[in-house]
Amino acid sequence: MRAKVLVLSALGLSVLGLPLAGCGSSEEVAQESKAPSGPKLVLQTSDTADWQDVSAEIATVDQAQVLARIPGILTSLSVHEGDMVRKGQTIGRIVDSQLGPQAAAAQAQMVQAQSELKRVKYLHDNGVYADARLEQAQAAASASRAQYAAATAVAGQGAVVAPATGRVLRADVPAGAPVAPGMAIAVITAGPTIVRLEMPESLGDKVHPGSLVKASGIGSGDATGRIIKVYPSVTAGQVTADVDMPGIDNKLIGRRVAAKVETGSRKALLVPKSYVTDRYGIDYVTLAGKDGTATQVPVQTAPSSEPGKVEILSGVSAGDTLIGTNGAAGGAANGAAGQ
Repeated sequence: MRAKVLVLSALGLSVLGLPLAGCGSSEEVAQESKAPSGPKLVLQTSDTADWQDVSAEIATVDQAQVLARIPGILTSLSVHEGDMVRKGQTIGRIVDSQLGPQAAAAQAQMVQAQSELKRVKYLHDNGVYADARLEQAQAAASASRAQYAAATAVAGQGAVVAPATGRVLRADVPAGAPVAPGMAIAVITAGPTIVRLEMPESLGDKVHPGSLVKASGIGSGDATGRIIKVYPSVTAGQVTADVDMPGIDNKLIGRRVAAKVETGSRKALLVPKSYVTDRYGIDYVTLAGKDGTATQVPVQTAPSSEPGKVEILSGVSAGDTLIGTNGAAGGAANGAAGQ
């Protein structure tokens, strides 16, 4: 009987030991979940460039107008929009029906005055005319030559000449149309191609020559340049600035492009992209708690000007510790260096 009691006691102890072993395993698994592995990053604010979206267009430093110098009929115009011209190139001609007869009359008067001068000089040399008569004939001949030169010069102003080397932006006066002095016949680009910004006047004190500008749609992709001139005037609440930007496609002068200008710096939370995960369109970061637990926290992010980083706008704050994946180790080192 005593032997049976001992056997039952041993079996009971062995059965009671099974739940205890199971409880120890559960505690071990829970402890592992409280200590997630991966690089850690303590959030700190850092200085970052502050950008402002502005209106911009492709332009040139200046535009030259081709003006009519005499009244008349535009008999020819050899250029069209988009053509390249050289400074001094004749691109059209204006004809005034009155200039021809005027020049012919001036020439006839000059020939007559020269003949009269020759006759008077001959008689003066033979003692017939006095010196006063010779001087009078010389003055008349000189005046006739000046009148003929003036008439010829006016007729020569009928040539329409390009005032600068560049691309024709507008040439909308058709051949055969009457023109008046000072009338614009064509418009030509002048100077290098630039990006011209139109900014709210509130940015007038925040931008200056040297400020960085980024634009999209320039050439084959995005481009970066710097402001070279800020115009010292406000027009309709807008401030104008010129940007030197390499790689500009100047085939479409006046084309609008998307641009943003650097207006200073501000404090921001910047983290490597590898610390942020996207699930169903929502960004999450893994936040380490003081008790060693890890929590998935939704955050609002925005693109950053620093390569490989994003800005966290809300969801976490400075001093929080983020946990990344093993692949984020390199990004953590770069992020820590930038703090």
